[in-house]
Amino acid sequence: MVDLDGTLVDTLGDFEAALAAMLTAIGRHPLSRAQIERLVGKGSEHLIRSVLALTAPAGAQQDPAAQEALTEQAWRYYQAEYLRINGQCSTAYSGAEAGLKALRAQGLRLACLTNKPIAFARPLLAAKGLEGYFDHVFGGDSFARKKPDPLPLIETCRALRSAPAQTLMVGDSSNDAAAARAAGCPVVLVTYGYNHGEPIRAVDADGFVDRLDALALRAATATPTQ
Repeated sequence: MVDLDGTLVDTLGDFEAALAAMLTAIGRHPLSRAQIERLVGKGSEHLIRSVLALTAPAGAQQDPAAQEALTEQAWRYYQAEYLRINGQCSTAYSGAEAGLKALRAQGLRLACLTNKPIAFARPLLAAKGLEGYFDHVFGGDSFARKKPDPLPLIETCRALRSAPAQTLMVGDSSNDAAAARAAGCPVVLVTYGYNHGEPIRAVDADGFVDRLDALALRAATATPTQ
């Protein structure tokens, strides 16, 4: 199981462009890339609510109904803009495609498991030439709950016809690691992604790799006891 944002593709540019358009549309100032990086990874709904909270005028108070209406409006602006620019401001990480290709060559079944909405995830994978490596693609709206809840991993294991203990989660954040631990899956994290502004090597994981093709090489040379 392989995460998408921060693991396969550097999508901060897409987030930055879509959020800037959304914030401008509702009369607020854009956020910096560094601010956005700390917010991504827990799904678009969480991202929109976090961005609105961070950009709210100082001292402003709004009743819950008005706040919910603003959130829905912001989501519509964001969704339209993200769908329009999806993949245009993003880049697949070095070693990502080579890693997927090598893992497939070893006969492994692969699933992309992301908190990104499926309507965003599939076109992005296709745009970067990565979709064909996966047996399944699941987004943040594919299941009733998102990572770090273990449900998406458990259901993905079922789709892959693999026991959780024998199904590796590859991600870039504590979000992926927490979901894997709760689901009973081993987890390896890449060192280059987004981890909410925290050091990635401080996360409880079974290993770390600097490139996805390094993971494929490790898998190819591992003995059954490794």
